[in-house]
Amino acid sequence: MRKLFGTDGIRGVANVYPMTVEVALQLGKGCAYIFKDKNRRHKIVVGKDTRLSGYMMETAITAGICSMGGDVILVGPLPTPGIAFITTSMRADAGIVISASHNAYQDNGIKIFSSNGFKLPDQMEERIEDLMFSEELSSSLVTANKVGKAFRIEDAIGRYIVFLKNTYPQELTLDGLSIVLDCANGATYKVAPTVFEELGAEVTLLGAKPNGENINKNCGALYPGLVSAMVRKKKADLGISFDGDGDRVVFVDENGDILNGDQIMAICASRMSKEKRLKKNTLVTTVMSNMGLEVSMREKGIRLVRTQVGDRYVVEEMVKRGCNFGGEQSGHLIFLDHNPTGDGILSALQLLAIMQKEEKSLSDLSDIMDHYPQKLVNVRIRERRRLEEFPAVIQQIKKVERKLGEKGRLLVRFSGTEPLVRVMVEGENEKEIVALAEETARVIEREFNA
Repeated sequence: MRKLFGTDGIRGVANVYPMTVEVALQLGKGCAYIFKDKNRRHKIVVGKDTRLSGYMMETAITAGICSMGGDVILVGPLPTPGIAFITTSMRADAGIVISASHNAYQDNGIKIFSSNGFKLPDQMEERIEDLMFSEELSSSLVTANKVGKAFRIEDAIGRYIVFLKNTYPQELTLDGLSIVLDCANGATYKVAPTVFEELGAEVTLLGAKPNGENINKNCGALYPGLVSAMVRKKKADLGISFDGDGDRVVFVDENGDILNGDQIMAICASRMSKEKRLKKNTLVTTVMSNMGLEVSMREKGIRLVRTQVGDRYVVEEMVKRGCNFGGEQSGHLIFLDHNPTGDGILSALQLLAIMQKEEKSLSDLSDIMDHYPQKLVNVRIRERRRLEEFPAVIQQIKKVERKLGEKGRLLVRFSGTEPLVRVMVEGENEKEIVALAEETARVIEREFNA
């Protein structure tokens, strides 16, 4: 059992265990130890989003790496996928992202990329944890001229902007397109508007004045209603909302209607399949994706493969199967031909290219699939314990599964980032699935918090 790492790195309230500077220091040491190269001085990229606590976490991680003889490349506030790109571009041994993604500013998190830009597998995270809680690191500290250095590269944003623009087809432009852009007061606030404006779009900018405390606050991917209202007001062609670290994106069509990741995956997978660019003619997604997506893909001859929740697991399955496109309903989209992690800006560019090629509005494109009614209920719990410890919960799950049969499904899972049990029910009858989801949630809340 991992003590620190969840589905997306370590996460929690900043300055409260485990998101303390002491843990960050040990993690820096552990990463430097794991990625050490005997033949040369190793280097690790460290970047962050715009939250206030990023300063202290950055300093602690940097100190840990340098104390083990590693050099640090500091890039400052940059989207998570931008840090993955810089890691591979600089031929670094690893990359570390300081971000709690869509969480409020008082939280923070740490996630790690290997030299190829992929998130670490569970086994390597477990090894880092073991090192952090052992005495092995203390005996490996270096002295004198072996102590590492920290360098700041000032053009990281420019490098990433050039990379992103090069993923957009050279023969196309965004001339004449009106876009409402919400950067969530997060890591995309400089990069995103520059990319879309330089490609010719007219941009109305929201959430681009970070102050360390307003990241994700009533804006960004968690609050797409903000962009929706502005799209209607400006009569824009579409709206784009990122989360705090820029690896996730939510779209709004020209009517102000909000689209989720399933609809975008359906649009992109279909076009890629049509152009013979969808490897294995397969889309990889998670158990959370709507049954309507599966039906739509089947009708187009595209195979759909599901994984457990978490973009890292989607990527692992893509690599394992030799696929190049996948994602999550939440808006993590992975175009593996371009970047090995979810990239909100890159995903938006791929969708915009499809709109330009097909000369269709986003609302027209989104008709590609029908949604089965789906109800998600989050249950806050005091302590994470196995479901099997609660016979009443298991009994309720079996009852719901019998009732749904083959015309629906129930998913009960623990959140990887918060003390929550997530209950999702999907089926043909909306009134029925809402009742079943809420009933199951009540049983879980009663049993877990008794």
